[in-house]
Amino acid sequence: MAVSGTFLVFALFAFVFTHFLHCVISYDRPSSRDFVSVPLPNDLDSSSPQQVHISLVGANKMRISWITEDKTPAKVEYGTSSGVYNFSATGSTNSYKYLLYKSGEIHNVVIGPLNPQTVYYYCCGSNRVREFSFRTPSSQLPIKLAMVGDLGQTGWTNSTLKHIASSNYDVMLLPGDLSYADFIQPLWDSFGRLVEPLASKRPWMVTQGNHEVEKFPVLHTKSFTSYNARWHMPFEESGSDSNLYYSFEVSGVHVLMLGSYTDFGNGSDQYKWLEADLAKVDRNKTPWLIALVHAPWYNTNFAHQGEDESVEMRKAMEGLLYSARVDIVFAGHVHAYERFTRVYDGKPNACGSVHITIGDGGNREGLASKYIDPKAEISVFREASFGHGQLVVVNASDAFWTWHRNDDDEPVVADSVWLRSLEVDPNCKNMQI
Repeated sequence: MAVSGTFLVFALFAFVFTHFLHCVISYDRPSSRDFVSVPLPNDLDSSSPQQVHISLVGANKMRISWITEDKTPAKVEYGTSSGVYNFSATGSTNSYKYLLYKSGEIHNVVIGPLNPQTVYYYCCGSNRVREFSFRTPSSQLPIKLAMVGDLGQTGWTNSTLKHIASSNYDVMLLPGDLSYADFIQPLWDSFGRLVEPLASKRPWMVTQGNHEVEKFPVLHTKSFTSYNARWHMPFEESGSDSNLYYSFEVSGVHVLMLGSYTDFGNGSDQYKWLEADLAKVDRNKTPWLIALVHAPWYNTNFAHQGEDESVEMRKAMEGLLYSARVDIVFAGHVHAYERFTRVYDGKPNACGSVHITIGDGGNREGLASKYIDPKAEISVFREASFGHGQLVVVNASDAFWTWHRNDDDEPVVADSVWLRSLEVDPNCKNMQI
């Protein structure tokens, strides 16, 4: 898959591009840990499935995605006992080119219907040597959602993934900036191999960030080529016409995955989709309503202040989320952690969303450690450390949020809060903007 002769070209461009960014960005980021590259293991051949990850499709199906170097069948065999595959399904295969790079064969197969809270064993393609397994989420609350943004491929990433793996989560939510390939396409392959041990066992639901754009002037003018090819999310099922924004439901939670780097203004396709999607939400079925977006709408860090993707998107869409009583909005982009009180239009509001920035997964650019002082009234807790979050939705009314700092490679709970769903607050039932 990787074209060795082009790697240095990509690396040189990335160095120049990154150096330019550091010259114009006004805040300093401390050094991250070393980059981690995950090569293809020696015991895998060109027909072996690699970079396996899964994602939810509707209430009882799962998309299995993987890559092979050779052309192999887009077929998944699966069952509830190891080595015994009573079911099979077929899907589609695609590939893409980016300058001189050509990807491997990217396979996507949707399997199901599946039973809730059940372990399934599966094999991909024509290769039965590698057996994988996953556990489906429960059909009802409680549910544990892992949350991490701006993940990257560093030593800190390894710590974060290790901590998440030990948390026994049900679904991973990632608000953008996955691989930090930044034009160097072989790094997408390395990232896929890095996250496979987790992403093949639990569904990963992702949205895009600025590092997924990868638009190259003149030479490659299409955005999100690799992201869209490799991370196919269930946008069709939610009525969206773009892999950059969609929604899904799991247990008693309706999740909005919004796109910071595609049109979001009033009248845009994304805006009209969001308006229609929110109108269909049944809070009796999904009492919790949360949203993910890459660029945070609220931010007291010096990093990424005043960007259109934050300011203009908030102006365009915050009213829709407020009217729908969205409980929590998670974001990435800023390489630090910050939790806000319930807020609307820049002010504390008991019926507004809790905004949480979780862009501290382990990226190579380091942490955004400079905050604006004095701290704004709406900011409750902020810290520039790598880590991850967990949201345990206990029942229709209560959820428990914890943020786990990577402290000397141990996951230390540094911030926590009980949250009450806006659906059960009688004062917010009939609110008007």
